Amino acid sequence: MGDHDDLRKFITDLAVVHGRVVLSSGREADWYVDLRRVTLHHQAAPLVGRVLLDLTADWKYDAVGGLTLGADPVALSMLHAAAPTGRALDAFVVRKTGKAHGLQRRIEGPEVVGRRVLAVEDTSTTGGSVLTAVEALREAGAEVVGVAVIVDRGAGDAVRAAGLPYRAAYTLADLGLVA
Repeated sequence: MGDHDDLRKFITDLAVVHGRVVLSSGREADWYVDLRRVTLHHQAAPLVGRVLLDLTADWKYDAVGGLTLGADPVALSMLHAAAPTGRALDAFVVRKTGKAHGLQRRIEGPEVVGRRVLAVEDTSTTGGSVLTAVEALREAGAEVVGVAVIVDRGAGDAVRAAGLPYRAAYTLADLGLVA
């Protein structure tokens, strides 16, 4: 099996949790995809980086990140997967609100001003989190080239309506789940 198939197996084996849950969007579901069980797993995290780098290989960007917490391990996996290939890829973290002390930065890590960046998320239902990150990135002077997620729960239309290219490594159908 290749990276894509291997990651899908980790997701279905470790991350799909059945039972009634309320999503960050406020919607209710009979199952939840807890991707932190994958993005923070010693074997799966490297796959996350390689799969998302492959998914976005034709997009030109030099930094990756998104709204904390879902995007953080995704961006770091991509940073680490890029390094052995010789690709210089920085990661950044977008805070939900501006910091009130220190440097008072909303975006942590290397500067994004004037840079082409990729906004990422582990999974997205409405696109709200990733679009919040996109807004902060644009306000900071970054050029957002697109949005990529590991699992799409339905956010694609909202992200594309905001004028951004959108890609997901897996759909709910790919994981044997019904929306």
